[in-house]
Amino acid sequence: MIRVLLAEDMLMLRRALASLLELESDIEVVAETGNGDQVLPLALEHRPDVAVLDIDMPGIDGIEAAGLLHQKLPSCRTAILTTLGRPGNLRRALEAHACGFLLKDTEPARLAAAIREVAAGGRVVDPELALSALQAGESPLSARETEVLRLAAQGEEVPEIARALFLSAGTVRNYLTAAVTRLDARNRMDAVRIARDSGWL
Repeated sequence: MIRVLLAEDMLMLRRALASLLELESDIEVVAETGNGDQVLPLALEHRPDVAVLDIDMPGIDGIEAAGLLHQKLPSCRTAILTTLGRPGNLRRALEAHACGFLLKDTEPARLAAAIREVAAGGRVVDPELALSALQAGESPLSARETEVLRLAAQGEEVPEIARALFLSAGTVRNYLTAAVTRLDARNRMDAVRIARDSGWL
């Protein structure tokens, strides 16, 4: 029996997924949550074989949760199930050691098959997403530019970003200007949008 943890913040969708998976004779949903912060504690308590994680949840996102599970409970393999089919998100998920990356409009039978494949030690990635990821370039932003832009995306102003990263306000402004230029954006918020759409934040 494959033990599954489901993390999805939309209650109706989570319950529907749980009901569909419970129809499979070899899959058992042992825990559910709608909050990214609960993924690791629930996994440590219930010891699932596979965690199926949405990306966009309250608390930490599904990709961060996948990384934590890899560190703290490597026996639990992870599959990302999302509407956010961006190449950058796929790259981030693979860097976090996720073993599956599927879109939410995947057929239920395909999801069940993917869970079996991931539980058996394989990898499952939506083929169209894999192709898009190969065609999409790497982020043009440096690690520091990404860090500064990520804080700006969270609504932090230059003085707060400077304090958080132990930089001067002028240096933060330079990084933001560089990010806007590299992304060929109109302004800071446009740079955030471009980077998010590409999955670089």
